[in-house]
Amino acid sequence: MVSRRPVPPLVSVVIPCRNEEPYIARCLDSVLATDYPRERLEILVADGGSSDGTRPLLVRYVALHPTIVLLDNPRGTTPAGLNVAIRAASGDIVIPMDPHVLYPPDYISRLVAGLQESSADKVGGVLVTVPADESPTAQAIAVGLSHRFGVGNTVSLGCYRREIFDRIGMFDEELIRNQYDEFDFRLITRGGRVFLLPHVHCRYLERRSFRQLARRSYEDGYFKALVARKVGRVMPLRQVVPAALVGCLSSSAALAPWIPAARYLFALAAGGYALLVVLFAARAARQHGLRCAAALTLVFPILHFSYGSGSLRGIRDHLVARGAPPQGTLQLSR
Repeated sequence: MVSRRPVPPLVSVVIPCRNEEPYIARCLDSVLATDYPRERLEILVADGGSSDGTRPLLVRYVALHPTIVLLDNPRGTTPAGLNVAIRAASGDIVIPMDPHVLYPPDYISRLVAGLQESSADKVGGVLVTVPADESPTAQAIAVGLSHRFGVGNTVSLGCYRREIFDRIGMFDEELIRNQYDEFDFRLITRGGRVFLLPHVHCRYLERRSFRQLARRSYEDGYFKALVARKVGRVMPLRQVVPAALVGCLSSSAALAPWIPAARYLFALAAGGYALLVVLFAARAARQHGLRCAAALTLVFPILHFSYGSGSLRGIRDHLVARGAPPQGTLQLSR
């Protein structure tokens, strides 16, 4: 008697996007190149009202690939797009994906296998930050964010059992940033299990400009405070350091004209920070070249001061005043 191989579970890939013309095609091409059985895969793309060439591009992909379904996300934000796609999903397994990420062919199959072979409700791989192009600025941004002095490589968005969204709810749509942090915390505190698969890697194409980096970092810092309020937990020390640096420098600078000790504190903090920036940039020059190292002396301060400023405003708005986030002003998808 010939034994039949088990039918692979139906997988729903969900991709929220908005104005991702430079990235979305490469992302979709990498997903379509998967070694997972195409007949057991659906790709749900929730477009948040793109005003660039993203929408026409998606329409062309839908016409060429029946696996892809295009959905509308009227709110335009990442958590809203995730929820739109998850509600439309048919799969037993849901894999959120980011339009900035390039996925290896075995990404889906290895995550699904990890989920099936474990008792986890979510499994995730490692997200490696890489430059969006060959320019020194893009290279420095990628190096700075993957550096331990910056952010470091992070856990990928991962792979969830569909049933957990029925059990613990959907993504929090107040959190335009950091929605995965809050969701996974909620999952764990309600008895769920999350596993890391360190051998599974995907590549994140970072922002190309200092302006994009500053805005993204500011928003990340701002919404970290809201996550802390929602989960009732103080942010980890690493996430508080940029806010402490910005607070120390701004307060000591303001008091310096009247208090001599404040001048010394400002000089010590500013000098120490500048020394670290130059030191880490100089070390990076050995591997990435002088032009990248020069740009890195701007990347680190932009990253830290934007994140720190956002954190301070977030602490004021969400932990002190306990107000609602400014939904109308922060509409980037990722």
